[in-house]
Amino acid sequence: MELLLEEKHRAVRQSVRRFCDRELRPIAAQIDQECRFPWEVVEKMGKLGYFGIQVPKALGGAGLDSVSYAIVIEEISRVSAAIGLCITVHNSVAVYPILSFGSKEQIQKWVPPLARGEKIGAFCLTEPNAGSDAGGIEATAHVDGEDYIVNANKVFVTNGGIADICLIFCRTDPSAGARGISVVVAERGTNGFVVGDLEDLCGMRANPVCSIRLYDCRIPVSNLLATKGMGMKIGLAALDTGRMGIAAQAVGIAQAAFEEAIRYTKQRHQFGVPIERHQAIQTMIADMATQLDASRLLVYRAAALKDKKLPFSKESAMAKLFASEAATYVTDLAVQIHGGYGYSKAYAVERYYRDARVTRIYEGTSEIHRMVIAKSVLKE
Repeated sequence: MELLLEEKHRAVRQSVRRFCDRELRPIAAQIDQECRFPWEVVEKMGKLGYFGIQVPKALGGAGLDSVSYAIVIEEISRVSAAIGLCITVHNSVAVYPILSFGSKEQIQKWVPPLARGEKIGAFCLTEPNAGSDAGGIEATAHVDGEDYIVNANKVFVTNGGIADICLIFCRTDPSAGARGISVVVAERGTNGFVVGDLEDLCGMRANPVCSIRLYDCRIPVSNLLATKGMGMKIGLAALDTGRMGIAAQAVGIAQAAFEEAIRYTKQRHQFGVPIERHQAIQTMIADMATQLDASRLLVYRAAALKDKKLPFSKESAMAKLFASEAATYVTDLAVQIHGGYGYSKAYAVERYYRDARVTRIYEGTSEIHRMVIAKSVLKE
């Protein structure tokens, strides 16, 4: 696999892995148990450019390519999927849309502090009655002088508990259906901006996922991203990149589970020999290795296409679909290989198993991705 990467990509992997093993691994299990966001490590990540991976250096970012981006997310998620989730969502569906659709003034105002990790971004699309059906959102924004009056109830917001800059999808023209959806940028601290209680989730427990509610919140019209009615276009563009990031996250989780399983097969003895000698275990390891490599190749292909400025929507959907389902499969086998110990919180595979499951849901469910892929293939 490494033969497919350039030297700069191998250097990125080595650097991120060294940092995560030193700074994040010692606390990964603890922050999961405590549902605690580790500011002490995250602040160091900001200084290393992890919050502005593909942001130009002139704007305070690292200026890396998409393959490097995928590697960074994979390596962080290999140690702590919840923090990998924070970084990928921040970069792909918060910073990227502003860079791609924002005015010069908006970019200069919001991107540098986001890229440095001084402010955290969030993508606020999902509502109680709108998830896979993005066109069904009920949040509204109507003009009152130089402001929008925004009312919204966004749920399951990744980074919600710590987000400073939120992209709010809302209806600016209720009569126009999906074409009446726009994106306004709401900043924490604005009157009417309310952060809900943290969700008690199965996995990703170190990420402060919560609801964001806006009650008659006045947001300047100048905070409109692009133009009115561009919400669906912005959302789809952001999600193409976001899916690639979640696919990379799934690869990182699967890699961690695979490594733990390999280690355990060499230590655990049954019937007088290490269990790695048993054919049943070898079959599991072979399947895990194949699923893992295939997932990584799909992610790198999507990233390489993006770097070449070629269409990558179908390939990103394929990578996310396959990698998320592979991560679920690989972590399940890792638990099985550990036997009863795999079901104990004393072993890391239990956490990987919980974290992997949600990758098949957020940034588009597996069912939605199959629809996206099929429509794309049938048009060819």
